[in-house]
Amino acid sequence: MIDLSAGPLVLDGGLGTLLESRGNDVASPLWSARVLRDDPDEVRAAHAEFAAAGADVLITASYQVGFGGAIPDAEVERLLRRSVSLAREAGDGVVAASVGPIGALRADGSEYTGAYGLDVAALRALHRRRLAVLADAGADLLAVETVPSPLEVEALALELADLGVPAFVSLSADSTGFAAPGSRAAALRTAASVPGVIAVGVNCCAPGSVGRALAEAPAVPLVAYPNTGERWDATTRTWHGGAAPLAEDAPAWVAAGARLVGGCCRSAPADIAAIAAAVR
Repeated sequence: MIDLSAGPLVLDGGLGTLLESRGNDVASPLWSARVLRDDPDEVRAAHAEFAAAGADVLITASYQVGFGGAIPDAEVERLLRRSVSLAREAGDGVVAASVGPIGALRADGSEYTGAYGLDVAALRALHRRRLAVLADAGADLLAVETVPSPLEVEALALELADLGVPAFVSLSADSTGFAAPGSRAAALRTAASVPGVIAVGVNCCAPGSVGRALAEAPAVPLVAYPNTGERWDATTRTWHGGAAPLAEDAPAWVAAGARLVGGCCRSAPADIAAIAAAVR
């Protein structure tokens, strides 16, 4: 089990953002998964950049890799295992195997709404095989991230309880799936109740949303890694607006109980270096 009692661990940043800045094409619905499939050396190098910047935890390039998605099922297990091995080769820190929501496999923006038209049983079935592969692939824990609705949290909690491996669960804090009063707080409690879940929190949201979300969480180790503040247009697949310096807010997240702190979309190695300096 990963020890979060000694102080915060620094997560890496936006892997897709870094891959794009390195000259890779991440414009397709596969996003960073295309680079994982076609140019694994680039994924390894990007992980190494984040490690050199001070990241204690590297999150794998498996966010959009899953059975029933855009990648043929025959390739999925190989790519899931590759994602873990590349992160392991890139540094000597913790490797967290990314488990994105079903919306990430659809690449239609529904990871910000949770509006899939699926019930808990269907969601469990869609997540089960990928969770099992990643649990067996040699990662230190699962990074169950950007979960957009109470229903998907419930499905993942049930699967994680059966699987019995270390994980953190992070919600898509600004998702319309949590519009109902109290629903986000209830989802955080559901996730935290699972044996083996070492932290709960939020990611892929505006920096200003983090504090409110953490205040709703139960008294367990928390995780916080928002976007840099720009707004994603899922229709045009473009970013708009200005960025915020995440490192300015990171100490407040730690004070609120965050023990895993980093950046999500648009955050670069420089942002992670600044966060590391601010919280250590």
